[in-house]
Amino acid sequence: MSKYGPIVIVEDDPDDQLIYKEIVESLHPKNEVTIFDNGEDVLHYLQSTREQPFIILSDINLPRMNGLELRRQIDANEVLRKKSIPFVFLSTTDAGHIVEEAFNLTIQGFFVKAHSYAEIAQQLKCIFEYWKACRHPNSSK
Repeated sequence: MSKYGPIVIVEDDPDDQLIYKEIVESLHPKNEVTIFDNGEDVLHYLQSTREQPFIILSDINLPRMNGLELRRQIDANEVLRKKSIPFVFLSTTDAGHIVEEAFNLTIQGFFVKAHSYAEIAQQLKCIFEYWKACRHPNSSK
């Protein structure tokens, strides 16, 4: 995985999109930030690009295709599954059965959305630092 592939954010709330984009840019990554407001568009993007995203940060509750279904569709597609794109949920939903279902889909993290700008920034910084250092099947490409 290229450490500089796009950071894919899947979030339908325009305010949250703006906050995430602003925070990511304040962390000065070399990565482009790509934002989608539904899972269906992300799936089409992933199927049509040769890019290796750095990470996918997704909400659970999304229009047209929710985050859980997006993850299922990625796992069901052999090409996308082999890309080993880190997939992390950022959601207000923290019900036990949802968290369990998410981890059954082999996600790499589930975080409850922080409430303050500083807390969101700290969450994202920790997530990015971890994945910059982590090795996985496509981390050397």
